Amino acid sequence: MLTTTATYSRTRVLVTLALLSSIAYVLWAVGRVPVLSAGPLTLRYDPKDIVIAFAGFIFGPMAAFAISIVVSFVQMVTLSETGPIGFVMNVISTCAFICPAAYIYNKRKTLQSAVVGLAFGVVFMTAVMILWNYIMTPIFMGVPRQAVVALLLPLFLPFNLISGGINASLTLLLYKPLIKALRKSGMIPEREGGPASSKRVSLGVLLVAGLVLASCILVILVFQGVI
Repeated sequence: MLTTTATYSRTRVLVTLALLSSIAYVLWAVGRVPVLSAGPLTLRYDPKDIVIAFAGFIFGPMAAFAISIVVSFVQMVTLSETGPIGFVMNVISTCAFICPAAYIYNKRKTLQSAVVGLAFGVVFMTAVMILWNYIMTPIFMGVPRQAVVALLLPLFLPFNLISGGINASLTLLLYKPLIKALRKSGMIPEREGGPASSKRVSLGVLLVAGLVLASCILVILVFQGVI
């Protein structure tokens, strides 16, 4: 009986992770939005990291790492035009944001730790991607490294801050509805909590998350010349 229960639990986790991986890929495929451009280089935001963040919060940072590998690989062999370099950069970016956030949150599952983890993840991911864009972008674009250095602060820095801000905000705002849906479907047990699953949710945190999200969207619209 114990073996059967354990097998069911593992199967349920794998099914949930497969579902989240599929959703993350679809969101990447249909949800890419151009944010900043410089010559032939266009940086696009996509929302797949939000779903991977859900997986990290529910199942831990290793689950987020595994989904990142799977989704980035499927991207590479289907619709992506960036090849192996894009695969490496996608994995690094996603893991730099989500794995620290999931680790901090899973140490103590509270709304406060979720906020701290996501904020740290945004800052860490931004710093990491500045370094890796410095290393990899000259190879990918076939340009001198100095040309990429000139783009680090005006292009890559704001792009990663905007992307991270959107992902962190939507993770906080959407986690509670997702947890409720997964519980009702039986894909996660009742004991699985979330940063917004307690009865008394900090309205202030959610308002700040909404403000950050709105601000990031406005900045994108400004960069695109819409407003």
